[in-house]
Amino acid sequence: MVETVELEVGDIAPEFECLITDGTLINLKDVLNDGRGVILYFYPRDNTPGCTIQACDFRDSFSRFNNSGWKVIGVSTDTPESHEKFINKYDLPFDLIVDDDSSLHKKYSTWRKKNMYGKEYMGCLRSTFVISKDGKIMLSMYGVSAKGHVDNLISQLGVE
Repeated sequence: MVETVELEVGDIAPEFECLITDGTLINLKDVLNDGRGVILYFYPRDNTPGCTIQACDFRDSFSRFNNSGWKVIGVSTDTPESHEKFINKYDLPFDLIVDDDSSLHKKYSTWRKKNMYGKEYMGCLRSTFVISKDGKIMLSMYGVSAKGHVDNLISQLGVE
């Protein structure tokens, strides 16, 4: 069995170029060139209870992150149509990446073997990465809880 290598604080964040919901291509380098750091959070599925709690917590704190120099970006394997419905239903002010082939999940080691009711499958381990303006991982958080995660992030980053 292959051991998963997790990203650690100080590592260079893996570069990516991905589609967001509206079909626009974004890449990490360009986002960082805007002079902001990135909060990249991976979640399992749009419109599920835990993922909705987490997305709405990011929404409710969005201006605090934005005013403190952070760009929030969510990532799941959902379709652009699913993302669009999720954004519209909960008025989400941040981009969602369409990672339908899980390639970005794999780069950040969040695509894992999971087990539910005795059945094994591959899926997303809810995780968040804080990437500094210089492209390094400032916080690497694997297996986070949906509830309370954003407040914890605000505290760790000293966001006002």
